[in-house]
Amino acid sequence: MTDPLFAPIKINQLSIPNRIYMPPMHLGMAQAFEITDQIVEFYARRAKGGPGMICVGYATVDELSGNTRNIGAHDDKCIPGLTRLADAIRKNGSLCAVQINHAGRYNFSFLLDGKQPVAPSAIASRMTKETPKALEISEIRQTIESFANAASRVKKAGFDAVEILSGTGYLISEFLSPLTNQRTDEYGGHLNNRMRFGLEVAQAVRGAVGPAYPLIVRMNGNDFMPGGNQRSDLIEYAKQLSQGPVDALCINVGWHEARVPQIVAQVPRGAFGYLARDIRTAVEVPVIASHRINDPETAREMINHGFCDMVAMGRSLIADPDLPKKAREGREKEIVHCIACAQGCLDNLFKLKHVECLCNPLAGHEFRNNAGKVDAAKKVMVVGGGVAGMTAALTCARRGHDVVLYESSRRLGGQLHLAAAPPGRKEFAQLSDDLEHQLAVEKIPVVLNCRVDESLISKEKPDALLLATGARPLEPAIPGMDLPHVTGAWDVLEDKVGTGKHVAVIGGGAVGVETALFLAEKGTMPAETIKFLLINKAETPEALFEMATTGSKKVCLIEMTNRIGKEIGKSTRWGMMQDLERLNVETVTGAKVVRITETGLEIEKDGKIKALDFDTVVVAAGAVSYNPLAQIAQKLDIDYRVAGDALKVGTAFDAVHGGYEAALSIRMN
Repeated sequence: MTDPLFAPIKINQLSIPNRIYMPPMHLGMAQAFEITDQIVEFYARRAKGGPGMICVGYATVDELSGNTRNIGAHDDKCIPGLTRLADAIRKNGSLCAVQINHAGRYNFSFLLDGKQPVAPSAIASRMTKETPKALEISEIRQTIESFANAASRVKKAGFDAVEILSGTGYLISEFLSPLTNQRTDEYGGHLNNRMRFGLEVAQAVRGAVGPAYPLIVRMNGNDFMPGGNQRSDLIEYAKQLSQGPVDALCINVGWHEARVPQIVAQVPRGAFGYLARDIRTAVEVPVIASHRINDPETAREMINHGFCDMVAMGRSLIADPDLPKKAREGREKEIVHCIACAQGCLDNLFKLKHVECLCNPLAGHEFRNNAGKVDAAKKVMVVGGGVAGMTAALTCARRGHDVVLYESSRRLGGQLHLAAAPPGRKEFAQLSDDLEHQLAVEKIPVVLNCRVDESLISKEKPDALLLATGARPLEPAIPGMDLPHVTGAWDVLEDKVGTGKHVAVIGGGAVGVETALFLAEKGTMPAETIKFLLINKAETPEALFEMATTGSKKVCLIEMTNRIGKEIGKSTRWGMMQDLERLNVETVTGAKVVRITETGLEIEKDGKIKALDFDTVVVAAGAVSYNPLAQIAQKLDIDYRVAGDALKVGTAFDAVHGGYEAALSIRMN
């Protein structure tokens, strides 16, 4: 039976060898709009993995449409760089496209040398906190022409197709939405008028590239903006596009301002496929589904069940560029899945850094000479089977070293299992499984339940030690820590201890937030039961919502500073804060716990001492590095490296990249 993922498909006259489409993602790798070696090597590596088509971008259409870190398509001088990129992608096995876009009011004036962003109406953006300039009719027409000219450059540069971004809250979707379009001329008011700009852009692009050149539009299936477009409005827009100039539709989800999580781990795999399905039933052109499709089986099911004709897999191919090849060759267990953490992709962009990846330390660094083979192998003992240790062991083995990995507990993964415990975070356990499979593929011996000491090191006589022994929970100097109703967050997350009905969590950092969510979820109605009650109309939707968000415990999160979850990445923090509120977790900030009592604890807030009653007190006060073997390595005069939390307590991203870099540094003296 033919695998639907690898059946060919046509868009216009272009035959695409499989149904995997890598959608455009802002990488932050361009310089002054120009294609860099970093961009070329990033996409060349993805092309080697075998997706049917790669779409790069977005690319700018005029000077107000993006910033210098975007790929440029607004000037003829950008064409040679675009040609170089197209050649690199095709040479390595994939077809290629460019997405063109105008950010509209989502642009920042400080990225435009102080120029004011533009939009259909002068309505401030919640994201940028700036008010844009409303476009005049003449400026609208010039912008439409700019889209057409950019598409012409894309075609001239040698790309196989062009995509227009008509969603996500950027300029075209700003015209489409009544929230951001309050015009009273032919471009505002009724849906037919609000659609006019997007349709005219598509028609102008079609005129510029000719009838046989594939034209794709990426549009929203749902804006998730209260008071904005209805799904029916967007389906009508899709019909209008497909009946005119457009050859395929790629279905996007939400605006950047939307309060519905779209790409983070709490979003179930393939959750938004229904939006592609609804549009696919209304149009005659191929439809591409997107968002949180990170494994071949989910992709396959979506195609088989008629949700879409192709699947967009973006961050999935950042995490593992060989995903298509592994799926085609029946090696799906070897895939390193995107876990939707956003730590290296979106969070980096917020910091004005280029895209990287927690799961793949090579991502964004393909243009460097990374982990080549060593001239002479060393015998390396890696101590610690968490994410840093596993990454280090894999990197050492791939470089040609003789590696054995030692772990003191009964399983690999370390704190990944703690991170996976709270609701919506199970993908972190997937990474542990994936790395364990990689260890097996590389035939790296793993010794579990083994505590490495001086005797073992002396016996094995390694050339190098790589110490990734992790961290231990920090125990703050609070009176009453030894009381029986006090426990640690790590033990709670591992379900090693029971907790009472009324629980205090001391510490509002990442682990404290995760622990509070984990406890607050206890006793809520599971998804399967909610579905049963819903389809049988046993309860109202409002009652089901309450059952899904009301647990059996009352949880209070206490933080000394004035901000909860301050070190959590921007992409995920807001969603976790929403969940704390939904699950009725009480948060107390600016409060210092001064004493734990037999009936609860005492806090100092605003200069006053207050006693609070709790059945259980959970301490989530952070962690400290645990590295007992460095001194032994020095005593035995053995070359050693320290990685992950054993070196410095940080995020999972820090641990992966630290393990990778530590392994690279092991070479013959």
